[in-house]
Amino acid sequence: MWMNTARKPYPSDISDEEWSLIVPYLLLMKEDAEQRHHDLRELFNGLRYVIRYGIAWRAMPNDLPPWTAVYQQSRRWMDAGCFEVVVHDLRAVLRLAAGKQAEPTTAIIDSRTLRSTPESGSRAGYDGAKRKKGSKLHMAVDTLGHLLALHVTPADRDDRVEVAPLAQAIQQATDGSVELAWADQGYTGSKPAKAAREQDITLEIVRLPQAKRGFVLLPRRWIVERSFAWATRCRRLIKDYERCASILAAMHTIAFAGFMLRNAAKLLAQSA
Repeated sequence: MWMNTARKPYPSDISDEEWSLIVPYLLLMKEDAEQRHHDLRELFNGLRYVIRYGIAWRAMPNDLPPWTAVYQQSRRWMDAGCFEVVVHDLRAVLRLAAGKQAEPTTAIIDSRTLRSTPESGSRAGYDGAKRKKGSKLHMAVDTLGHLLALHVTPADRDDRVEVAPLAQAIQQATDGSVELAWADQGYTGSKPAKAAREQDITLEIVRLPQAKRGFVLLPRRWIVERSFAWATRCRRLIKDYERCASILAAMHTIAFAGFMLRNAAKLLAQSA
């Protein structure tokens, strides 16, 4: 089994506390399986390096496992849905630690447009409001900013049309516990409200003040904006560098799992 124990750590490397929490979710085979040639933790560190610093897979540092091994193992984790399960379980832990119920009753939804690149340009659309050609990330978070659901479409897709699949994904992720969803004025209308009601969710629009001057911090909606800001700390997620929309969505899920993992590790350290 390949493992470079002499290399200097990167800031993106996973800590011992974080690794103890996530490793059970990543064991698609035994750690000492004969067909495993690379250390599982180093493969995960390679994936985190790609997302955090925005490098191409082929630009993997030489002191990490080969890029082909990191890429192939990352795709196995993505295809198995490992990180969706991590997000679900960590969200419950962090909510309980904050004095809330394990499953939320309220969600905040919004979208973010990512500019396309040569890799993703074939599936891009033009967002006239943002004046960008690219992809649109539709996302829902709980009141603590933790990820509930997300999916990717071309940037020219109307936010209101995407309420139906997003509401369905929210209820699947929370066992149907969400009763209320806050959104901005881009979701106004009877059709998105009806789509949300079909999933037993009341869609409430947070409107701008009529006398708006400059930047206005909207009640409740700032939470999802903060979550988008968390994602921009990862350079791979600043633009759409992925050939497949599903990979872009998975990269965001992995990033949010990392944020939540760090907070959960702090709780573990405090209780020790």
